[in-house]
Amino acid sequence: MLVTDKFNKIQQKIIDLLRHQLDPGLIYHNLEHTLDVMKQSESIARAEGIKSKHDLDLLKLAAAYHDSGFIITYKNHEEKSCEILKNDLDGMLSEKDTEIVCGMIMATRIPQSPKTQLEKIICDADLDYLGRSDFEAISNNLHKEFIDYGVIKEKDDWNEIQIKFLETHNYFTSSSFLKRNTKKQEHLLLLKAGSSRPS
Repeated sequence: MLVTDKFNKIQQKIIDLLRHQLDPGLIYHNLEHTLDVMKQSESIARAEGIKSKHDLDLLKLAAAYHDSGFIITYKNHEEKSCEILKNDLDGMLSEKDTEIVCGMIMATRIPQSPKTQLEKIICDADLDYLGRSDFEAISNNLHKEFIDYGVIKEKDDWNEIQIKFLETHNYFTSSSFLKRNTKKQEHLLLLKAGSSRPS
């Protein structure tokens, strides 16, 4: 278990690394996104009744590191995120705790596949914006980033991609479902209405 001052130093180290080494072209997978996932992870965990400081620390570590792999690669960044975590925390965490944190990081890969409660929490935190009022602005950033990094082509119908994603996405925790699902469904209806308009 990490003592508080050591934990805070590790957390600050990864935040500084992301601030200085992430490609400025990452306008979705940027430091703001990581800080948001850290904040939402803690909020969802408390709503879900997670009281263990140890579990909360592991969750915050996973949230802080979950997109650090983008420093090295765009595709399959989750594995690189785990590598960065293991290098930074060499010997500081038990093997079991390292596996728990890497499990959370890997669970955020799309399509999400959480197995534990902590994995469900970080997955919901990672896509929390789907049910928020800033959905459109964040979605526009993701769209531009996907085009810039060749994930999709300029001519691809972004509305249709979003509709399919929202239709198949589910929040895994009851607190996220209750807090975010209604707004997410509103976004879905608006996207469908936009797609059905004659061009």
